[in-house]
Amino acid sequence: MLIDDDELIRPYRVVVNHDERYSIWPVDYDLPAGWRDAGHTGVKDDCLAYVRQVWTGLRPLSLRQRHAADRGDRS
Repeated sequence: MLIDDDELIRPYRVVVNHDERYSIWPVDYDLPAGWRDAGHTGVKDDCLAYVRQVWTGLRPLSLRQRHAADRGDRS
């Protein structure tokens, strides 16, 4: 895969959806429906590092909530 120099310096933002799934999105694009700004911007590698830091549980929120309800707790 070829990466052009512009992609390495292009500013991105970290975005998160209602299910607490993370992604990155170019700052000069409108956010896609269902996603909100997670409060971190930077170059692609910086944003991906931030996502790795904060998105430690890959199970979506809805699945975690269902599992908690099945156990009878709210954690």
